[in-house]
Amino acid sequence: MKRAKRLYVLLGVLVVVCIAAFAVVKHEERQEEIRNSGEIVLEIDPETVDALSWEYESESLAFHKDETWQYDEDAAFPVSEEKIQELLEPFQALEAAFIIEEVTDYSQYGLDNPVCTIHLSAGEEDYEIKLGNYSTMDSQRYLSTGDGNVYLVEDDPMEDYEITIRDMIANDETPSFGQVTGIQFEGADSYQVVYQEYSEESPYTYCSEDVYFRQEGEDLKPLDTNLVESYLSGIENLTLDNYMTYQAGTEDLSQYGLDAPELTVTVTYTPEEDEEGESQTFTLHISRSPEERAAAENDTASEEDEEEEITAYARVGDSEIVYQITGESYEKLIAAGYDDLRHKEALTADFTQVTGLDITLEGSVYNLTSEGSGEDKTFHFGEEEVDVADLQSALEGLTADSFTQEEPTQKEEIALTVYLDSEVHPSVQIQLYRYDGENCLAVIDGEPVSLIPRSAVVDLIEAVNAIVL
Repeated sequence: MKRAKRLYVLLGVLVVVCIAAFAVVKHEERQEEIRNSGEIVLEIDPETVDALSWEYESESLAFHKDETWQYDEDAAFPVSEEKIQELLEPFQALEAAFIIEEVTDYSQYGLDNPVCTIHLSAGEEDYEIKLGNYSTMDSQRYLSTGDGNVYLVEDDPMEDYEITIRDMIANDETPSFGQVTGIQFEGADSYQVVYQEYSEESPYTYCSEDVYFRQEGEDLKPLDTNLVESYLSGIENLTLDNYMTYQAGTEDLSQYGLDAPELTVTVTYTPEEDEEGESQTFTLHISRSPEERAAAENDTASEEDEEEEITAYARVGDSEIVYQITGESYEKLIAAGYDDLRHKEALTADFTQVTGLDITLEGSVYNLTSEGSGEDKTFHFGEEEVDVADLQSALEGLTADSFTQEEPTQKEEIALTVYLDSEVHPSVQIQLYRYDGENCLAVIDGEPVSLIPRSAVVDLIEAVNAIVL
């Protein structure tokens, strides 16, 4: 009897526990109701926002709008208006994937100690937006706006707010040049580059691709178009985001070697989108630190120093921002001398322009003539038609390793008079002299020009011998 009574008591306790558990579950369901949404839960017009601040980990940043956006801690800091708009954009129409209503326990969503807290002021309205845990299962962020609900949002604002003050600066930008009409280089080799459309009547070049020229008084020296455009592309694609100071004074410019830059480049151009075709200019200053420049100029750097990464800086025009640039960018930009941008080829004409060749080799003169034009053009040695593919390849392979004005003092290896289909430039004379074991000296139209690898000259001699012997 006692045993049965005990069982009834235990059964009663179990029933009470079940009823209590059921009541708790139903209570929780009433307290936190989760439902699908897709509705806009926050709308803030970015144009009405006049203050923005946030705390993320150890970072705390605050900005206010006074005609333009300003950094609360330093009014001189150039704030990026574009970056501010990026930060405000998520809240222009914030859409919730799920809504959790009547929340009592914010800790389970990470909102008792949020990852990031964002404060916005828009007129008389203030907003506090807390970002909580990230649901890896849903790939969404828990967020609260202070209205008692928790929202699960697919577009995570945290992606925009994981930044520092360095990300908020309005960096200088390099333009897309469009049509360049002139370049001024001021440095170790100071000169002016002008743009001139190619003309068959041009006295300055016989290469149809030449449009950029170094100006020397009334004379123009052709530059390699590909090299010039590659150089300009290096400016257009230069990354300016690692600032050293945004208030460069005299001492700062001296510290970074920009009081007397190693190189100043000024590009005159017309942007493609400018329908009126008005010219603009862009100026870039480049330099290393005075100490590094002095070591390089005095040749006091050890081999280990030479292998170290170059420390270089850049400044756009009169901007107060000084940037550190990579050693790779510095080396590309500093290579702006005439010898860096001029043609490396001994013969700059397209081979389709060649109508004949007189070749002097080992005291003998050989004449090649042509018939026809374009794809139908054929070359002849005497009465015999010859294949000049290897000769063409060898001629095009005569490219400079370096440039020189040194007069030849040794034996002539081979000489060519190349006849062109041009009334202004009917021929080009190329003479190749022994120089040392690795190079030959090239003389073009009577003027010493460059040192060409001896191996390329040997290839040319062998190509000629294959035709004439």
